[in-house]
Formats: sequence, C-alpha cells, structure tokens
Amino acid sequence: MEMRIKEAIRYLGYGRHAVDDGTFALITEVFRELDQIKCAKSVYRIFDLQVKGADQIEIGGWTVTSKNLSKNLTGCDQIVLFGATLGTEVDRWIRRYSLTDMAKAVVGQACAAAELEEYCDDCQKKIAEEYQRQGRYLRPRFSPGYGDFSISCQETLMRMLDCAKTIGLTLTGGGMMTPTKSVTAVIGASTEQQPCHIKGCEACEKKDCLYRRSS
Repeated sequence: MEMRIKEAIRYLGYGRHAVDDGTFALITEVFRELDQIKCAKSVYRIFDLQVKGADQIEIGGWTVTSKNLSKNLTGCDQIVLFGATLGTEVDRWIRRYSLTDMAKAVVGQACAAAELEEYCDDCQKKIAEEYQRQGRYLRPRFSPGYGDFSISCQETLMRMLDCAKTIGLTLTGGGMMTPTKSVTAVIGASTEQQPCHIKGCEACEKKDCLYRRSS
C-alpha cells in the first residue's frame, strides 16, 4: 500500500512535497474503494525477436522502427508482448465522481494509475520468475509512446495479443484504449542479466515534467 500511495502522490503532481492530512486521508479512502471495484486482468505472449540494427526490430513478422526500443532490447532473442487492464468498472467509478465530487475524481485518476502500475509490476515479476527457471532474464517494460516507440504500434500489439477477447481491452476510433486504465508493453528476454536502465520516466527526455519520478 505504501508504494502505490507514494506513486499516487507523484501522479497528483506533488513531487517531493508532502501532502496535507486531508489529501492523504482521501487517497487512502479512494484506494479502499478501488480495491472493491477493480477487475484486473492481464495477457502475454512470447515471440522470437530479432534486433536488426540500431533502430529496427522484428517481432513475429512485425517490424518496428525505434532507436530507444532497439537499445532496450539489445542482446535479447525473445520478447514478451504484454497487456493489462483494471476493467470497465473503474472507468465508470471515476466518471461518476467527475459528476458529483471532482476532487475525488482527480484523486481517483491518480490512484487508478498507481494501482495499474503496481499490478503490471506484479505480473512482470511472475513472468520473470518463470524465465529465471530457464536461465533467462527480463528487461524493463517498454510501452508504445515511450521515447520514439510510436503510440501507433499499440494497435498491432493489441491485435497480436487478441486483447479484445482475452482481457476485454479495445481501441476507439481515435486510438484511445477502453477501458482507459489499461496498458500495453513489450518486455525483452535474454540469457544475460542486466540492470534495469529504462523504465517509464527514465525513458522520457522531458526532464522538467511535474510528474517525473524522483531518482
């Protein structure tokens, strides 16, 4: 609970500043409600991977151009495509509060984002444990939209995971994920263990972002 509260505070834009008692109590209350309504689901598939130079990779016949992703995956020969969602009820819950209690809706957005991040971390930990039994190690998650990994790749990634059928995750005509509290990512796997060098804020060049994770 402590880590996700810390992340929610970051998403709310407080940075390293302490929140007041009232805000902290509201965050705690929102997390209790969120725990009652979330319906977290995830899916992953493993593909062979080819890193074809400094800016191109191939995943099961799908060619992706991205220098940042190629760097992240250097030395990997397999890749995990991953998708996760907190479910449609979380969207409805936030929408209801946006009509009746805007402060709670804002905190709800932040708490749901932190909840999703923690859930993805837990999922990746379980996948990593399976890989370690095979003498393989995972790289950090890398999502469409990080660095120069185009957000447009989300559509192909979701199709390869069959997200609509497996976890109920779809894209709108405008390219938005539904449910909104969802994520897709790729995770490289190799026989060499390396320190995590790119994850979320660390992949972004916007150093002055209000929501940037502290190092």
